[in-house]
Amino acid sequence: MMDERSLSSPPAEAPMRDAQGGHPERGPTREQEPPGALDDPRALAILTTEHWSLLSARSLVYNEAFARAGMFLAFLSATLVALGLVATATGFSDGFLMVAAVLLGLNLFVGFASLGRIAAASNEDIRYLQGMNRIRHAYHEMVPGLEPYFVSGHHDDIDSVLSFYGPAEFGLLANILHGLTTTPGMLGVICSAVSGVLVAVVAMLLTHNPPIAGITGLVSSIVLFVLLTGVVMASVFRALRRIESVFPHDTTSGR
Repeated sequence: MMDERSLSSPPAEAPMRDAQGGHPERGPTREQEPPGALDDPRALAILTTEHWSLLSARSLVYNEAFARAGMFLAFLSATLVALGLVATATGFSDGFLMVAAVLLGLNLFVGFASLGRIAAASNEDIRYLQGMNRIRHAYHEMVPGLEPYFVSGHHDDIDSVLSFYGPAEFGLLANILHGLTTTPGMLGVICSAVSGVLVAVVAMLLTHNPPIAGITGLVSSIVLFVLLTGVVMASVFRALRRIESVFPHDTTSGR
């Protein structure tokens, strides 16, 4: 009788593999998808740094705009004081009118330069706001469900970016009144008034007729204000048309 211990037990049957090398009960093996950029642990630090960089850039733009406006108003105030002293010493003679024309022309140049820089700064501010909205969109992708805790938007289309400045004004009169309260609108009114006075001074030098000089100055002031408004609005519209939206607001789903 053969010893049972001498009999070797048959090897355990290994599970069969399919042609792709996978187990039949688990299906074929597949590679994992590579993680996205926001899954990188360094993404939050990078986005936060960029967010603070945009905030600093916006602060610099605001400071420059206010400094330019303040410089123009201070220069205009000093000019008016100087013209008052000159008028006291010389009277309203042709010499005084020539001095006034030179000083007012210089003030008008400073005003135009300040207005142009402030309009460009406003366009830069819109671009920075769009970048900040894109970063907020990344925050929402990292942690879904943050919408109730944010007051600012996280879409980069034109309407979402401009909503940072407050609700849109409806109606032509409301838009005009809102435009006059802005820094470019205020400087546009002041520059138009200075140009009207300058034209009136030049007309007074040429005609020595106060009514004609006054009417000419008033008409030129209105015409220049309309032209400045058109130029500033065209500049803003050009900047808005250059905005390319990556994460637009979906109006159909409300997201």
